[in-house]
Amino acid sequence: ITSRMSSAAMGDDAEERCASCGITGGDDDDIKLKNCTACKLVKYCGVECQRNHRPQHKRACKKRAAELKDELLFKQPESTNFGDCPICFLPMRITAQQDELTIFKKSCCSKVVCNGCEYANTLREKAERLPMTCPFCRHPVMKNEAECHLHTMKRVEANDPFACYQAGMRRFYASDYATAIEYFDKAIELGDIESHHLLSIVYKNGHGVQRDIKKVTYHLEKAAIGGHPIARHNLGWGEHDKGNIDRAVKHFIIAAKLGIDESMQVLKTLYTKRVVSKEDFAATLRAYQEAVDAMKSPQRDAAESAENNIWDADIIRDSDISV
Repeated sequence: ITSRMSSAAMGDDAEERCASCGITGGDDDDIKLKNCTACKLVKYCGVECQRNHRPQHKRACKKRAAELKDELLFKQPESTNFGDCPICFLPMRITAQQDELTIFKKSCCSKVVCNGCEYANTLREKAERLPMTCPFCRHPVMKNEAECHLHTMKRVEANDPFACYQAGMRRFYASDYATAIEYFDKAIELGDIESHHLLSIVYKNGHGVQRDIKKVTYHLEKAAIGGHPIARHNLGWGEHDKGNIDRAVKHFIIAAKLGIDESMQVLKTLYTKRVVSKEDFAATLRAYQEAVDAMKSPQRDAAESAENNIWDADIIRDSDISV
C-alpha cells in the first residue's frame, strides 16, 4: 500500500488512484474516485480517505484552490451582466455611478430597456397621442404602485429572477431588510447577478445585519465574475486600499475594458505613477474606447440631452425661487 500511495502522489497515477490508499477504480467496480472539490489535483475513493490524507494535502490544496479562484475571478467577461437592450440590441451604457438614466427595468415583462429606446417610445406616443405603454411588450404602464407590486409578486411566484430582485428592492427601501435579503437570495438562486451586488452593499453598510467584510467580498466577487462592472470597480478599490496594487490594477483593467470610465481614469493616474505598464495601458484604452463606442446611439444621446435639459430647467426654477 505504501508504494501505491507514493505513486498516487506522483505523475499521471494521481489522476487514476486514490491519493490516500492508492486503490484504483478498476480494483473494485463499486469504487468511484472523486476529485478533491477544492483543488481538482487528486482523487479519493471516499470521505474517510480524504479526511486521512488532509494533513498531507492541505497546503498544496489551499494553494491550488487559490490559483483556480483567481483564474476564474480575473477572466475578462465578454460583456456585462446587463447585456444588450432587447430593442436596439446595443450594449447597455453603464457607469460606476449608475442611475436610472442609463437603463429602464420593466415590471411588466422583466426586460431591461435602454434610455434611448424608452425615450424614442415616449416621443412616438406623444406624437401619435397614444397611451403610455412598455416599449418592449406594449403592456400599458402600471397605474399605481399597488398595481405594479401585484404584478411583480405574480412574477415572483413564477420564479422570475428580476421580479425577485425588484421585490427585494421594494422591501429594502421600506427598511424591511430581512425580507429584502430573502428576495435577493432567491434571485441569486435563479441566476440574478445584480442581487449579489446589492447584498454586498447590505453587508458593507450593515442594513439589518452585522457588517461582514468577508460577505461583502464574496458577493462582489460573485457579481464581478458574472460580468457586473460596478462590482468589479469596487473590488479594485478594495484591493487598492489593502495595498494589493497588482490585484487592484487587474480589476480596474477588466472594468475599463467593459466600458467603465471611472476605472479608466484610475488607470490613467496609476499609469502616470508608473504602476501600469505602457503596453497594458494602451491595450486597455483601445478596448475601453471600443466598448464605449459600442454603447453609443443617436437615440441615447438625445435621451440624455433631454434629461439634462430637464435638470437645467429645474435648477433655474430653484434659483428663481431662492431669489
